Amino acid sequence: MAALGVLAGLVLALRTARAVGVNPGHVWNLCVVAVCAALVCERLLLVAANWTALRLHPAWMLSLAMIHHPLLAAAGATAGLICAWWYARRHLMPLPATADALAVPLSVGLAFEQLGALLAGSGFGTPTTVPWAVTYTSPLASLWSGTPLGMPLHPVQAYASLGFLLLAVIAMLQLPRRGQMGDVAGIWLMGAGVAIYLTERWRDPEGRGVVLRGALDGAQIAAIVLVLAGALVLRERKGSGLARARQESAAAGAEHGDLTHE
Repeated sequence: MAALGVLAGLVLALRTARAVGVNPGHVWNLCVVAVCAALVCERLLLVAANWTALRLHPAWMLSLAMIHHPLLAAAGATAGLICAWWYARRHLMPLPATADALAVPLSVGLAFEQLGALLAGSGFGTPTTVPWAVTYTSPLASLWSGTPLGMPLHPVQAYASLGFLLLAVIAMLQLPRRGQMGDVAGIWLMGAGVAIYLTERWRDPEGRGVVLRGALDGAQIAAIVLVLAGALVLRERKGSGLARARQESAAAGAEHGDLTHE
């Protein structure tokens, strides 16, 4: 499912890159570089953390991709972001416009990834009695993710997937309406922060870092940072190309109207 998300994201990136005026080939390469960096970083951390067990059972390396842990996700995201920034700077890509182009593909990729986590039992939810609860029975889910078996759980991965799909739709609709480069990226950061913060309420807190005596966890702290970063990106910037062009167009229209009236 994660691989399908990557493919869908790459295809969408070609379209969104054209919409914001960025070289689609460069955006495609940037995405590939970022994904490979994230996967390599996560795999190396998994091997290092489980080296004792893997020496006894080398074939388990093929199953490590099923593990879904916030620290691994953070490390992979950091590695991918650094490599994406490096590639964009190396090829003189405008960072705000590039970020706008990546908002929709990233949302779709994360939605697929969360569906994969739902199927694998990773990042599982808290116990519940709701009719749509999921119950896991596979020993592999318990072995690699610590998923409780035979217990109805919130399908929090599905909640997160729906949130990211909604965010993808919002970002796509905002692309032609943005007032300045970077606006869609700012909306994405705030939306992703809200989605993560809310869904963490139904996700099992084990291994996610307890903050303020359990009032928050590490992922929710990261979500708050995303919202603040999005607000910072959305601030009106002087000299913004799109905003300046629209202001000049409005001024020209007003002047033309005055001349016509006279």
